[in-house]
Amino acid sequence: MTSGGDVNSPATAGPTAVRVMVVDDSAVIRGLITRALETDAGVQVVATVGNGQIAVSQLARTDVDVIVLDIEMPVMDGITALPLLLKAAPDVKIVMASTLTQRNAQISIEALEKGASDYIPKPSSTGEIHGSAEFKRDLLEKVKALGRARRDRRDRNKGAGDVKSPAPTRAVVGAPARQSLLSPATPLQLRPFGRTAPQIVGIGSSTGGPQALFTVLGALPTAMRLPIVITQHMPATFTTILAEHIGRTAKRPTAEGKDGESLEPGRIYLAPGDNHMVVAVEGGRKILRLNKNPPENFCRPAVDPMFRSLAAAYGAAVLGVVLTGMGADGAKGGKVLVEAGGSVIAQDEASSVVWGMPGAAAQAGICSAVLPIDKIAAEIARVAGVR
Repeated sequence: MTSGGDVNSPATAGPTAVRVMVVDDSAVIRGLITRALETDAGVQVVATVGNGQIAVSQLARTDVDVIVLDIEMPVMDGITALPLLLKAAPDVKIVMASTLTQRNAQISIEALEKGASDYIPKPSSTGEIHGSAEFKRDLLEKVKALGRARRDRRDRNKGAGDVKSPAPTRAVVGAPARQSLLSPATPLQLRPFGRTAPQIVGIGSSTGGPQALFTVLGALPTAMRLPIVITQHMPATFTTILAEHIGRTAKRPTAEGKDGESLEPGRIYLAPGDNHMVVAVEGGRKILRLNKNPPENFCRPAVDPMFRSLAAAYGAAVLGVVLTGMGADGAKGGKVLVEAGGSVIAQDEASSVVWGMPGAAAQAGICSAVLPIDKIAAEIARVAGVR
């Protein structure tokens, strides 16, 4: 491994491997991240560089699916390099890597707003990176999912040319969902929306979720006054900063949920990192409860327990929304929600960064609409009876 500003280009990747560039000013960290990634035969690190300026130059010569980009580097830092990298390769997926400080959390959320696909909290020492099975697992999962999404989208566009997502339509029971560009061979089936007007909106999201949340919540009409509860897969510190950004975008009171607080109209509540957030009925009031029950779908907070609690507290008067993210969190809880009479909307594949969570919900047959991200706010308002 070379030092600071030099470029190290490992062996050429196989045709199916996800191609990764690692950008970090520490040669030791670059080496540890490279070794962690290459424990999986489906990943190949094709370049490692020591700052953003070299990364931009290297990207012009190297086909890369995913860039793991450090925030704090000499010469050119990650937030400065981000728009230049996206300009050079608009479809490249960028994962911001930063230690868990409030400042780095703020920068990471800003990077997500500016086009980064995801982030990963980086352990604060080389020993922790070397020994952290959780960090290695999260890093591999995110890199592989994002790399495959980029490959699939590129292959699809080569085969179909510039294909636009079809416009959404009202769901009809038994009718196939409008096929997204990566849809399965078997047509998705849509359910009719529930007959009970929702009294609350529950949203679940993961990879690509912050951008999706800004788009949806920023477009909701001010007349839509239902309380909104959100579970976004994020660690503590990051969720605090995300809540502030959502509040500014949505122009609604927004904060991390607090244990025991009552749900109020027009407010947004975000699950705090490392806590499941659920709704309970106590003394006739709907209140939030936080808990540290075991992770579900490898996540805490997780969407499934939130959806289950909404079904128990509100019955049929719930509208669930599943946005972009890896895995299948939200599908099982969404099934409970639908069985109680509620309804679920999922983001479509073409507009998702990763169509894992919304795809699982859609393929489970629990959705009443599968829509592009820019159509979801209008559908939430329509179902809530707001024009």
